Amino acid sequence: MTATHGPAGRREWIGLAVLLLPVLVLSMDMGVLFFAVPFISTSLAPSGTQQLWIMDMYSFLLAGFLITMGALGDRIGRRRLLMIGAAGFAGASLLAAWSGSADQLIAARAVLGITGATVMPSTLALIRNMFHAPKQRQVALAAWGGVLTGGATLGPVAGGLLLDHFWWGSAFLIALPVMALVLVVAPFLLPEYRAPKAGRFDLPGALLSMAAILPVVYGVKTVAVDGWSLLPALALPIGLLIGTAFVLRQRTAAHPLIDLGLFRIRTFSGAITVNTIAMFAMMGFALFTSQYLQLVKGMSPLAASLWALVPSVGVGAAVGLAGALAGKVRPAHLMAGGFLVGAAGFGMMTLVGPDSPLALILVAAGVLAAGSVGTMTLTAEMVVAAAPPEQAGAASATSETAVELGSSLGIALLGAAGAAIYKSRLDGRLPAGLDGEAAKAAHDTLGGAVSVAGQLPGRLGGDLLEAGRSAFTDGMHVAAVVGLVFLLGASVAAHRLMRHLPVPAAATAPAGPEQGEPEHGGQQPAERAAV
Repeated sequence: MTATHGPAGRREWIGLAVLLLPVLVLSMDMGVLFFAVPFISTSLAPSGTQQLWIMDMYSFLLAGFLITMGALGDRIGRRRLLMIGAAGFAGASLLAAWSGSADQLIAARAVLGITGATVMPSTLALIRNMFHAPKQRQVALAAWGGVLTGGATLGPVAGGLLLDHFWWGSAFLIALPVMALVLVVAPFLLPEYRAPKAGRFDLPGALLSMAAILPVVYGVKTVAVDGWSLLPALALPIGLLIGTAFVLRQRTAAHPLIDLGLFRIRTFSGAITVNTIAMFAMMGFALFTSQYLQLVKGMSPLAASLWALVPSVGVGAAVGLAGALAGKVRPAHLMAGGFLVGAAGFGMMTLVGPDSPLALILVAAGVLAAGSVGTMTLTAEMVVAAAPPEQAGAASATSETAVELGSSLGIALLGAAGAAIYKSRLDGRLPAGLDGEAAKAAHDTLGGAVSVAGQLPGRLGGDLLEAGRSAFTDGMHVAAVVGLVFLLGASVAAHRLMRHLPVPAAATAPAGPEQGEPEHGGQQPAERAAV
């Protein structure tokens, strides 16, 4: 099946539904373990650093491989890469479900990230091949963005439902039926696309892009959680140097993975920046919220996951409001306002204590998520429209890299800040009478403290719980202050980056040529204005 240039019909809309299924699974996988942390702590006994790696190894490798896989899909075929990724993701899910140690689970999450990176760029790029009429494409992109953010919301809920009945590894098995369906129906419903004259694959650039992310993240996380040491301190500049080498390679390569000229398009670079910041804020604090409900308030995984749905009401309202205002208010004002709303949510988080009413953290989380998601609903069409069709895969991968990297950095940096404060506050507060192994487990994570407290008699366990929960909320407050300052700066930056854009008019222009044609269709001259 090849792409056509007419309006999309029934087959394309059914094909969109097929594309959205793996997007849902991949976005759910970022949060499906949030409520499994206490169970993993009991079963696998990870250290504090290992626990952070379990949570965000998936997202970091997903981010690290997205640009590479997006460019590869443009060359070997986007549908083919999607199917390869679906098969690999299903196999990696089985490995994760039956991991027998923390290191095995981290490795399985790494494979999930790599295989997931083959799926995400193909889904967004194929939407461009399937939907050429601007209004239809906007609807399809809105559905894609809604499923992406909805999956992040549903992931913890699905995890909570499974954890209430099965072992923690069952959370990974959600992917199996979805990926099997994709493998069966994709050849009949989805078009194949290869970029014309794409040139040779830039293997050195691919290696550099993958090698630039993990050293920086490893250094930041390890220093924040375990304190300064030589290896993580050296990892930071090494990662930055590799990132610089990647940029230089892309400037000089005959066939680069990503055309850096795209970043001179203010609409493209602004949308990328907004996505990164929004996901940093939203996903960076989601882990605190889920742990607070389960470990501080003492809820079961199912109860905590259902209460975690409450903030999605604010998200739905924000998406609807952003869509209604998009044709009336300049994007710069909407995005800056969204970040200010998110900052207010962080401010409310600083008021949450161990004994606070449940409504306080739920409202705070809803305000934070509403501000973040409200900004992201405006950017998907900007990214797709600004890039030439033959680079749609790489451009889509760049956008998704920003989303995944923002999410991962939020979990890592805010999570590391919270973990560091937790450990420092717990020093000197541990009740007397704990043996060395129990004290270390409680000192590493709140999940460890809760697990140890459940094995201690009467007052001793209660004192440990009180100390751990107080230290956790102290860490949450510090992370919220960091997020508040970050979003205030982001509001100013978003306004400056997007102030050139007028109030968008209704999209009525015909879509540009696509399959195998060299013209840069679907882009307005204003969108190509350099910074």
